[in-house]
Amino acid sequence: MSAIIRRMIPAANLTLLYGHLPLEARFEAARRDGFRAVEILFPYDRSPEWYAGQLQRHDLRLVLVNTPIEASVAPWGRAALPGQQQAFRDDFARVAAVCEATGCAAVHVMAGCVAADDPAARQTLLENLSWAAGTWPGLRLQLEALNASDVPGYFYSRPQQVIRILQAIGADAAGLQFDFYHVVREGLDLLAELGTALPWVRHVQVAGSPARNEPDLGRDQLLEAFRRLHRAGYRGHIGYEYRPAGDVASGLAWADPLLELFSPQP
Repeated sequence: MSAIIRRMIPAANLTLLYGHLPLEARFEAARRDGFRAVEILFPYDRSPEWYAGQLQRHDLRLVLVNTPIEASVAPWGRAALPGQQQAFRDDFARVAAVCEATGCAAVHVMAGCVAADDPAARQTLLENLSWAAGTWPGLRLQLEALNASDVPGYFYSRPQQVIRILQAIGADAAGLQFDFYHVVREGLDLLAELGTALPWVRHVQVAGSPARNEPDLGRDQLLEAFRRLHRAGYRGHIGYEYRPAGDVASGLAWADPLLELFSPQP
């Protein structure tokens, strides 16, 4: 088995890491900085074929997208919003078109802002996840807890809340998108949360807290969290989902202590 398969794989979040550049320039910049995998939050402002062409031109692989948002009605998604099931299905058809064109297999299903103890919201989310998993079985559905400081009112702000949803829906239908930044920003113990969440983790993201710039491995147990993730056998992607404080390429040095854990960049 190759080293690339046996290690964690960095993925540049084009929306945040290169958000200061025009959309067309982000792909080239990510490849120039050594990335082979990328995330895009909302790739819906161009055709799926346009995104596929950019990825192919720069030898990049899209590994994660979000379900669409709608500023006036569902600014943080709608998967858990009662009464919006048809809109969710319409949204997911757009997701599926992007994934089919680009080969992306993972989708962050955004739940939306609704009371965490609302039984109708929970049932709506479970039904929408079941429908999406059954309609597009080739896609990996992922749920992510978003901290209450940055996203007040989101349906879940703690990984354990997400895990309860996953336990109800079943491991084959969806998994956990575990973001170090959101866990720390929520004021939780990163190592404890990671230990509980490991069986459910399908994708990992990282940023420094609280400013969401480059991570500092000397703070918030980040270095030990990466080591524990590696020891546990996680071999998926690590999404660099932060806004650079300065030059992107120089800022990537934060990850140098992790080189023995990460797949080598070309």
